Amino acid sequence: MSSPPSKRPARTHTRVRRDLELEAGTSAHYEDPAYYTKTYRSRLDDVRFYADYASERGGPVLEYGCGNGRITLPIARLGLDVTGVDLSSEMLADLRARLREEPADVRARVRTKRGDMRTVRLDRRFPLVFCPFNAFLHLYTRVDVERFLARVREHLAPRGELVFDVSIPEPEELARDPGRAYATPRFNYPTPDGKGMPVRYTERFDYDKLRQILFVAMEFSPVAGGDAWMTPLAHRQFYPRELEALLHYNGFEILDAWGDFDRSPPTRDSITLVLRARARRR
Repeated sequence: MSSPPSKRPARTHTRVRRDLELEAGTSAHYEDPAYYTKTYRSRLDDVRFYADYASERGGPVLEYGCGNGRITLPIARLGLDVTGVDLSSEMLADLRARLREEPADVRARVRTKRGDMRTVRLDRRFPLVFCPFNAFLHLYTRVDVERFLARVREHLAPRGELVFDVSIPEPEELARDPGRAYATPRFNYPTPDGKGMPVRYTERFDYDKLRQILFVAMEFSPVAGGDAWMTPLAHRQFYPRELEALLHYNGFEILDAWGDFDRSPPTRDSITLVLRARARRR
């Protein structure tokens, strides 16, 4: 007597739950390249650091989170090839516009790829991989970090190096009252006509201590009246020893740890951590 045919288990589809707050906090700050450029135009220490290090080490360079070329272009102007990866189509479009104003030899040295740094595959290897200006802080979970570091390993040439910087968590900032708006001086928000629009600017900070994510709400109110708007930003907070463990258990060794872009050692007063790492030999 034959046994009844076994029933094949029903196929189930696991739907990944989208976190719209995190998605907005990852992308919104980069949707207006003109504002981004104005905001960070005086931030030059990291630009000099990455350009100098690339010049010393030699290219080509892979840059994750290249944005609109704040670091990409100075490296290319030194005669080094740079491949920039970024998720923001707006920032990459602005980078391409900036490239059109560069000499032909600089334009030829820059390649761009829109995509997620956890998944993008370029089928080539680089002696230097950069992830500057807190781009690493958009890796919100352990799995995000693991996927990113796996892509880095795939793209590193033998003895190649990963160099990146992050803000060190500041307890006072994480403890701020999320209900309080912290005011800063008024400024001219860039507009397409080039005249700018005077705005009042405030920030709110809301720290999720379970996920170690700091949510920043950047609030803009036109001085002359009109609709106000808010731009969210979400940054994962990584502590130095946590980063050391994540790198170690994903097959990397830290070669240098600096407390600023002048390559000075970290101290208890450092607000930035710059790490230089290499994949361990298997």
